[in-house]
Amino acid sequence: MDYITTTLGNLLQQTAFVNLTWGNFVMIAVAFIFLYLAIKKGFEPLLLVPISFGMLLVNIYPDIMLSVEDSSNGIGGLLHYFYLLDEWSILPSLIFMGVGAMTDFGPLIANPKSFLLGAAAQFGIYGAYFMAIFMGFNDKAAAAISIIGGADGPTSIFLAGKLGQTEYLGPIAVAAYSYMALVPIIQPPIMKLLTTEEERKIKMEQLRPVSKLERILFPIIVTVVVCLILPTTAPLVGMLMLGNLFRESGVVGQLAETASNALMYIVVIVLGTSVGATTSAEAFLKMDTIKIVILGLVAFALGTAAGVVFGKIMSKVTGGKVNPLIGSAGVSAVPMAARVSQKVGSEADPTNFLLMHAMGPNVAGVIGTAVAAGTFMAIFGVK
Repeated sequence: MDYITTTLGNLLQQTAFVNLTWGNFVMIAVAFIFLYLAIKKGFEPLLLVPISFGMLLVNIYPDIMLSVEDSSNGIGGLLHYFYLLDEWSILPSLIFMGVGAMTDFGPLIANPKSFLLGAAAQFGIYGAYFMAIFMGFNDKAAAAISIIGGADGPTSIFLAGKLGQTEYLGPIAVAAYSYMALVPIIQPPIMKLLTTEEERKIKMEQLRPVSKLERILFPIIVTVVVCLILPTTAPLVGMLMLGNLFRESGVVGQLAETASNALMYIVVIVLGTSVGATTSAEAFLKMDTIKIVILGLVAFALGTAAGVVFGKIMSKVTGGKVNPLIGSAGVSAVPMAARVSQKVGSEADPTNFLLMHAMGPNVAGVIGTAVAAGTFMAIFGVK
């Protein structure tokens, strides 16, 4: 009888039920909410499904993120090895390659003024940086948190790792990807608040055709110019432009296909689950996490507002030839932010087609956020 009791007791102790804390239950509930938003509501399911499942796993079985140093047998948990690829900046850089291979830079080449809108939308990053310092974060942590304002998950992970802010990586990544998924909800009220009905109805001239030579030269020139000025951006900007060169050169179709499909989706699975696995109750349920979520939202809202306001300025300067709504696409959530510009514009005038015009600032925002990350790295002397 004692043997049976002992055996059953040991089995019970091995179950998750006796080891779960109230914090674990909270995070499991959050994981379920994210799964609901991804599957039922369709909010960026490619991102939220792996993130929420990683969150679910780590809060049921914490040892899935066990580091080698803490392991008794020298073997770490499965998702710990996935997470190392985040810390080493490998996965964010590969994501950028995939984005480059998937994205048409033609609208930005056809309308270089879009760079200004993309740059204006980065205001949220720098505004959030000073706010984070005011709220008690050190300068490196503030920089890592502020990148959330670009609505760019890979860049947020990349900078947090480079600046050694891994303790905040989970909340930063989850906030960044959550706001990327919630772009269709967060942006429209800000866009409508800052524009008039007449401005939202502005129709823009059709973009000029872009030659194949321009498309090939663009990623090469951008890489040379940006990386000469800020070499620390090479892992992100370089991979982004390499992916685009695969797409536009026309001679490596297999590489473009692999980068934009098979490789991209493999990386999203590994990155998403490992990011979700950083959200254990012990690491996530802190006051700093709440601050990060609030700062990320403020940064994203400021970036959206700055893009729209600069769009209004450009509209005035050009005599009404620029629809201010495309300025909101200056955040780097590609292509979701551009689609939101199109949606809000078509609500004002169903015949208005802004998508391709908004893709210019959207692509510029991707480059701008990477440049902002490189700038912070240069300021802190990180390579």
